[in-house]
Amino acid sequence: MKITIIQQDIIWKDVEANVANLEQLVAKAERADLYLFPEMCSTGFCMQPQGIAEEVEGATVQLMKRLAVEYNAAMAVPVMVHEEGKYYNRMYFITPEGVVGKYDKNNLFEYSGEDKVFTHGTETVVWQWRGVRFRPAICYDLRFPAFLYNRAQYDVLLISANFPDSRLLAWDTLVRARAIENICYLAASNRVGADEYGTYMGHSVILSPYGQTLAACNDNEQGSATAELDDEMLQKIRVMQLFNK
Repeated sequence: MKITIIQQDIIWKDVEANVANLEQLVAKAERADLYLFPEMCSTGFCMQPQGIAEEVEGATVQLMKRLAVEYNAAMAVPVMVHEEGKYYNRMYFITPEGVVGKYDKNNLFEYSGEDKVFTHGTETVVWQWRGVRFRPAICYDLRFPAFLYNRAQYDVLLISANFPDSRLLAWDTLVRARAIENICYLAASNRVGADEYGTYMGHSVILSPYGQTLAACNDNEQGSATAELDDEMLQKIRVMQLFNK
């Protein structure tokens, strides 16, 4: 199982431009079984969703459905979604068969007012793809260890984020803590660039269950990084998780 993380400079509130950029970033990346993208990758982390939030089968989902078939891979893509009069910070899990799962961010970031604009999710989600179990999480979810605690339910924790430079030490610390305490691989995709809230260096990374860096993107650059999960290690961590329940 190979995972590629995409580190993207998100263009503020411009779905069309971001969709075009995402397609180019995937084309330049190493081929993988699964691709992971930053939080709200088609709009930026915007608290004014009116007029820019995508519908359930919007442009980003349509692109990812096509790319999933073209690359024979899964796409874990977070977008701002409008559905039945409500707004969601949602990650879709898309395979060559289509949209097979979704996760709505549970822990909304009150400091930015996200909880006043978006509807929080209520479900714990695990997706299976090619024999590997994935637990999705979005940005602020990372700060809640009890919420992400692994009771032998998943092998890989997928984190999509808009984590700014001002809290980069927290990001670096938390992703390693979540990998180690949950005895799991961790793939974390963060953005680069700037928006009205601050600047973003990235630090997108793939970690082993011991917190070791397997692959990482370059600071302040769009790009990608890829790592291959070790089948023997996957079996080992599943045994270790059973004793850690």
